[in-house]
Amino acid sequence: MLKVEHIGIAVKDIHSADLLFEKLLGKSAYKKESVEVEKVSTSFFQVGETKIELLEATDPDSAIGKFIEKRGEGIHHVAFEVEDIYAEMKRLKSEGFTLLSDMPHKGADNKLICFVHPKTANGVLVELCQEIRKSE
Repeated sequence: MLKVEHIGIAVKDIHSADLLFEKLLGKSAYKKESVEVEKVSTSFFQVGETKIELLEATDPDSAIGKFIEKRGEGIHHVAFEVEDIYAEMKRLKSEGFTLLSDMPHKGADNKLICFVHPKTANGVLVELCQEIRKSE
C-alpha cells in the first residue's frame, strides 16, 4: 500500500457538510461527483497528500444510507492507494481477508476500488483504490 488516499465520511446533507468542511479546512471542495453504482453524491477536499471524501446517499437503501440509519454520520471508511489493485486483492485474500467483491469496480475520482469487509479488519471498512489507467 502506498498511502492513505482518503478518509470517507458519511453525511446526511452534503451541501451542509460542504459548508462545514470549507470552514474547517479553509478551502472549497475540489471535486463533486455522483456515483450511480454506489448511489452516492460525493465531495472531495485535499488536505496535504490525503483527501477527505464526503458521501451522501442518493437512495436510502444504499450502503451509505444504511450506514447513516444504523450508526449516524461519521467516518465510513479509510482508503489506501495501491499500485496494482488486482495483485493487492489477491494478496489480501491469501492473508485471510474477506473482500466485498471479486473484482474491482469504478468508483469516484477516477479510481478502481474494492472494499475489505470490516469483520476481517478490526471493524474498519477498508477501501483499496488505484488510479484508472488508460488501458483499464
